[in-house]
Order: sequence, then structure tokens, then C-alpha cells
Amino acid sequence: MIFDAHCDVLMKLYLDPDKLSFQSKEDMHITYPQLKERGARVQLFAIYIPSYLKPGQRFQAALNMVNLFHKRIIEPHLDIKFVTSKEDIDNLQKHETGAMLTLEGAEAVEEDIGKLETLYRLGVRSVGLTWNWANAAADGALEPRGGGLTNFGYEMIDFLNEKRIWTDVSHLCEKAFWDTLEAARFPIASHSNAYSICPSPRNLRNGQIEALINKDSVIGVTFVPQFLNKTGIAELTDIIRHIEHICSLGGEEHVGFGSDFDGIDTTVKGLSFYRQYDNLIGTLQRYYTDKQIKNFLYGNFNRRIKC
Repeated sequence: MIFDAHCDVLMKLYLDPDKLSFQSKEDMHITYPQLKERGARVQLFAIYIPSYLKPGQRFQAALNMVNLFHKRIIEPHLDIKFVTSKEDIDNLQKHETGAMLTLEGAEAVEEDIGKLETLYRLGVRSVGLTWNWANAAADGALEPRGGGLTNFGYEMIDFLNEKRIWTDVSHLCEKAFWDTLEAARFPIASHSNAYSICPSPRNLRNGQIEALINKDSVIGVTFVPQFLNKTGIAELTDIIRHIEHICSLGGEEHVGFGSDFDGIDTTVKGLSFYRQYDNLIGTLQRYYTDKQIKNFLYGNFNRRIKC
């Protein structure tokens, strides 16, 4: 079973709905045939707002992506189930895959906590406060200012805590990360790697990894080549290096995967599509026990769902 904490299928469908098909075998990194071929258990689908959209357009774009999620992913496939809770996931039949909505960046809610509440009512169960730049909630990983949470950012986290859903620290700058970790009851890193292995501003330093472990969080090791090694040309063993480093800091029970499939232009050699998770599993089997692999692939994220 696989629990993948991040993909950008909805963004791709939003940008090119007439050309791309979720029913195709290879239109995207993740498609329905691939999920079923590989026996996917839970896939999280991010709502990411393209940066060219202006205030006043962003919330509508988020609603359009929710509509695409239902129209193109849920409704045509009886064995893809819309899930919003741990109970929903636990009730999945053996042949079924759970699909959950997440939000990547506060741009979509346009400084209006009521819009965040609307997205929650529509099924969003994990919220990342930023993408790479600054917004009304915080500064992102590539924002030169490197500021922390704003008042609105704290308001968002208060809402997420109340609803017992995940606050995603991936994409935050360091100051905002530490502010968030102090305020959030249910933090995760949906798609981030280890800075000491690959010094990208999108990756987590050792202290950040250890702090997430101490909060009983999960770190979704991501397949973005630029976050796996300095050259940006990655192989499956590069993923192992990041897993091993997190484990060396005490994180064996805190490793998951957040592929970032369909949000990346280049891919890991041998891991260019969801169906090639098999190649990753084969590599994991060279280094880890069956129990460890099951937890990395599914258990560590699944048992941290609190909603």
C-alpha cells in the first residue's frame, strides 16, 4: 500500500483540461490506470494556485480545482473514494483508493479565514501556508526577507488546530517554519528532503528534522531531483540517502513519501511515473525490513491522521 502525500495533478488538469486525461496511461505522472496498476491506497491531491493569477481570481481557481477533482478523478471511477478522515481511509475496501484534497499556499484563501473554512467543508485536510514566496500568512523558502508568520498565518493555524488537520511546513522559510512548529498541533512536511544531503533552501536542516520528530510528525521524502542532490540528476539511491539520514536522526517512524509528481519537469531515473513506485520498493528492499518499508510507504503518514 502507498500513501503519497503530495502531487500536482489538479494544477495540470486546471492548466490544460482539454489536452490532459486522468484516464490515460501516460498523460501525467499520476493517472487512474497507474494508481490501479500499482494498488495505490491513499493519494493526496494539492490545490496549488498558479502565480500569474491575481487577487480576486485565486479562490475561484481553487474552487475550479475542487470541481475538477470530483469531475475528473472521483465521479468517473467507482473505486476512487473521496476521503476526509482516518475513518474513511480505514473503511476503504481492498480494491479501493482514497483521494484527499490538500491546499498548497494561502494565496487561495485571499486573507479570508471564511474561505479557508469553505475549503475545509469541501474536503481539504492538509494546508501548506506558502509556496516559495511571501504571502499573507508567511514567507516562503525562496523569499529573501525570510520573515515568520503573520497574524493571518497564526489565525490559519488556529483554525487548522481546531479542525485537527495537518499544517504542512514544506515550502516555508526557516523563521516561518519555527513559528509554525511552535503554533501547530498537527504539523507535517508533505514533500521535503534533508538539507545536509542536498543544501537546497527547500530542504530541512537537521534541527528542523529533529523538531518534527519530537512533535511526532512525518517527513515526506520527495522525488524532486533538485532536492535530492546538487547536480539535479538523481537516481533511486539518492532517495535512500535522504531516508537513511532522517533515520539516523531518530526518524525511522517519521519517514513517508510526497512524490511531487506532476509538479516537476525532471524525474528520478527509474521513477518517472507513479507505476514505477515498484522500482523504488525494490531499492528499499535492499536496505530495509518489510516492516520499515510498509511504514515508509503507508503506515507512518496514515497513523498520524487526526481528523
